[in-house]
Amino acid sequence: MKIKTISRGEDFARERSGDIFKVQRNLDPTLHPFERAREYTRALNATKLERLFAKPFVGALSGHIDGVYCMSKHPTNLSTVLSGSADGEVRIWSLTSEETVWSARAHKGFVRGICSVPFSNRFFTVGEDKTVKMWDRESTDPLNTFVSNASFSGIDHHRNQNIFATSSHQIDMWDHSRAEPTQSFQWGAETITSVKFNQTETNILASCGTDRTIILYDIRTGTPISKTIMALRTNAIAWNPMEAFNFTTASEDHNCYTFDMRKMDQAMNVHKDHVSAVLDIDYSPSGEEFATGSYDRTIRIFKTREGHSREVYHTKRMQRIFCIKFSMDAKFVLSGSDDGNIRLWKANASEKLGITTNRERAAKNYSQSVKERYKHLPEIRRIDKQRKTPKAIKQAGQTKRTMLESINRKRDNERKHSKPGSVPYEAERKKHILATEK
Repeated sequence: MKIKTISRGEDFARERSGDIFKVQRNLDPTLHPFERAREYTRALNATKLERLFAKPFVGALSGHIDGVYCMSKHPTNLSTVLSGSADGEVRIWSLTSEETVWSARAHKGFVRGICSVPFSNRFFTVGEDKTVKMWDRESTDPLNTFVSNASFSGIDHHRNQNIFATSSHQIDMWDHSRAEPTQSFQWGAETITSVKFNQTETNILASCGTDRTIILYDIRTGTPISKTIMALRTNAIAWNPMEAFNFTTASEDHNCYTFDMRKMDQAMNVHKDHVSAVLDIDYSPSGEEFATGSYDRTIRIFKTREGHSREVYHTKRMQRIFCIKFSMDAKFVLSGSDDGNIRLWKANASEKLGITTNRERAAKNYSQSVKERYKHLPEIRRIDKQRKTPKAIKQAGQTKRTMLESINRKRDNERKHSKPGSVPYEAERKKHILATEK
């Protein structure tokens, strides 16, 4: 008996071109024994490609003939940056064209501080010539000049009022329409090096001085709130824009310290990796990261909750970094150094600039998810954390590690050969804070 069956070729059964193939997926992990191996391989490849395409340097804004000592970003215009140099010159830059759009000889000597007035084209500068000047982008002559009897070291503007604070031998509060300070604060410091308004609790401001103090003030009561004495001097302060009570300080002991202003007897976190004094610090608008510039000629980017940097940037020609800023879209970092250049860096070194398709975005999100899932594995962690640093910085880091290990070993030996409790353990977040006063 002969049986004939119906048979059709593969071409006949295939869908039309352009149709979406229906894929049957069973997500039961017991039926996919190689899922972990496949995803590990993808995570490893994604990590390697990220390091391969890591090219953070975007461009340099050259025009200053002396070191750049202060910078300010415009609060509403993403492409505008203001800078002041050691020769008294102030410039306004366009980041899109990388050119100067406004410049003036503002002060005789160093420009020590510059800040923008929110929702306005005006800005303020302070210098060592004992003057504060208010400027407008439409004119090269100052709109107003405020004179003091002491050289200024910093300035910051209130977020929504026409008042600003300057630092010298004391903190002075000024009004746009008055020639004399409306308030003055002082609590023992010979020189206040930096002053910053809180961007959320706008009536609170913080300062740091040459006597190793960090002081918090409330302009509503006209009195200081608290005073913290550190082991070494603090050079700069940055408030977290998303967490009203938290701020981070840049210290002379190569570390950064994150504090909660409600509990100043210990730091929330200690951020390490620099091998020289940290000179400036700035938070990203998201509040999740901050960038630091150091005397060791490197830029580091830290996550707020982590103690070590996730990124380090450097070039052969870049000198000591005196000022650093995150862009208002959190995608770029700007650094001003002693060689007169302002350098523009990507916040994520391997990020692609320009337009991305939906498919590229989906692939990037998948790679990040897989990397996050397997980041604890040794090979992926090693590749992800590997950074090339200059020889001098690497040697300084090794020397610093050896010194710290020696100190810890000596302290352990003292503890072993002493009476119980006579050599107490010192918490890393407390031992750098000498005293707290209120």
